[in-house]
Amino acid sequence: MKLGVFTVLFSQKSLDEALDYIVKSGLQAVELGTGNYPGNAHCNPEELLKDEKKIANLRKAVEKRGLVISALSCHGNPLHPQKAIADAHRKVQRDTILLAEKLGIDCVITFSGCPGDSPTAKYPNWVTCPWPDDFSEILNWQWEEVVIPYWKEEVAFAKVHGVTKIALEMHPGFVVYNTETLLKLRQAVGPEIGANFDPSHLFWQGMDPIASVRELGPAIFHVHAKDTRVDPINTAKNGVLDTKHYGDEIHRSWIFRTVGYGHDFAFWKDFVSTLRMVGYDYVLSIEHEDSLMSVNEGFQKAVSFLKEVLLFEETGQMWWA
Repeated sequence: MKLGVFTVLFSQKSLDEALDYIVKSGLQAVELGTGNYPGNAHCNPEELLKDEKKIANLRKAVEKRGLVISALSCHGNPLHPQKAIADAHRKVQRDTILLAEKLGIDCVITFSGCPGDSPTAKYPNWVTCPWPDDFSEILNWQWEEVVIPYWKEEVAFAKVHGVTKIALEMHPGFVVYNTETLLKLRQAVGPEIGANFDPSHLFWQGMDPIASVRELGPAIFHVHAKDTRVDPINTAKNGVLDTKHYGDEIHRSWIFRTVGYGHDFAFWKDFVSTLRMVGYDYVLSIEHEDSLMSVNEGFQKAVSFLKEVLLFEETGQMWWA
């Protein structure tokens, strides 16, 4: 396995400054944000695609430091009911796929997106219950008329350009948010649909990430290392559905944490071991969104913690059996 980081964490630094810091911290991989929600501070596909020299310079900057690019990430909502938003997110995603082709990268990360409740909707409508029947009707329309047709077309485009892994992050607010919905879209569209597995979004839904890893197996294309702390007092009163601002930590039912501050070594060692058992031996990419820690402290604590957790060497032969 390799230890990496989602470099949008260092958007305040230049690319060279960020890469130097990452190497100094002992990492082996970088995941680059290419626009939409993560921004594109270090990697702007529209700009790079106009200049082969700039693409070469990007590749050189990464490779000369002994790093690899684990994926390009353009998390957005390509199914947004407002056409202007959907079109903008779709363009960034297409440009990201074209840039991945130029860089020889086969994995692009994004969200599944979420439509509205009808062709005339203005805002996304995330359905979380089957009744009243209105909700079931909305859900069926979303999947059959919008979600599946769009992703069939997008996967076809990606395959033509050498991108064989569309890694969707299971995230509440989008139609793919758990194990079942990820596999539903994969079955409908093809094996090019898989997961950017981020356990932090599963914890607060009450899911067991280990069970999800075992179920998804080869559908796991990329992994984020991010934690969540579920507050037992607030959750006991209000449950896990929480619309309070992320900055209102003391009153929220859960908050994102740096790895180790939501779950201990026992979980994370089991997590990486289970990943290896199902055949995933690639990158764990640190995503730091801990509002109780600075960028530097949260990142460095994650690095230290994960160096103890990751399995860096190949297994070799089983000499005892």
